[in-house]
Amino acid sequence: MIVLPAPAKLNLFLYITGRRDDGYHDLQTLFQFLDHGDSLGFAPAADGHLVLEPALPGVEQEHNLIIQAARLLQSKTGCTKGARIHLTKRLPMGGGLGGGSSDAATTLVALNRLWQLGLSQEQLARLGRRLGADVPVFVRGQAAFAEGVGDILTPAHPPEPWYLVLNPGIEVATAAVFTDPELPRSSPALSLEQRLSLPWENDCEPLVKKRHPEVAKLLGWLLEYAPSRMTGTGACIFATFDGREAAENALARAPEGSTGFVAKGCNISPLFNVLQQLDEPAPSSNTAT
Repeated sequence: MIVLPAPAKLNLFLYITGRRDDGYHDLQTLFQFLDHGDSLGFAPAADGHLVLEPALPGVEQEHNLIIQAARLLQSKTGCTKGARIHLTKRLPMGGGLGGGSSDAATTLVALNRLWQLGLSQEQLARLGRRLGADVPVFVRGQAAFAEGVGDILTPAHPPEPWYLVLNPGIEVATAAVFTDPELPRSSPALSLEQRLSLPWENDCEPLVKKRHPEVAKLLGWLLEYAPSRMTGTGACIFATFDGREAAENALARAPEGSTGFVAKGCNISPLFNVLQQLDEPAPSSNTAT
């Protein structure tokens, strides 16, 4: 069995620049990975069956993005191999950290290797787009400025600080945010250089704070410690710190009812760091005599 990370992401900023005819939204966002997330173990199964364990409460296996990613890969390539997949879930559902998308991306990358399919990163990213707009950035593994529906990616190199990520203990449905009539949809489309030079904001944050007072309350508390924003469509919020100790000190004081973690920002996905280590030749056991 190979065990690979499915890291969290943060939207360091998020702007909604318009609504498309197909109902989706054009946006501009800056993705960065964290050195914290889910873990997935993969073992081959010759009979073509796909087994995911343990099952997520309230989510049927066939509706889980992990199984959907594996089935899509089988269908695309005609592969008759199967896999047993073990999920260690650390990221909250409905938290804006990209847990489901990251799990799907790690599944595509892992099974492409395990089944020796030979698909390119570009091919995997195109498959990932069929599973969700955030999946391609996890497949590519590089911090990125995203445009379109989030699938037009330009590599970016933001600072890599320490973050405190807090979860107010609720789920926020992405679909509910994007269909809300009060969501701002007219931010100007700017270049990456322009975005980097301006204060970073999240267009979804005022609406989510209005609809979910728990987010507003926790964000107000966190702002007392450091610059803070919401990631994605919520519900998680994050603050930037210069060092790990300061972030952990703030976490120790987090309000009752919230949970969280401290993590380092990463411009290269931890998934690809692990893959690189797996590809490195083992050191020789021979010793000189």
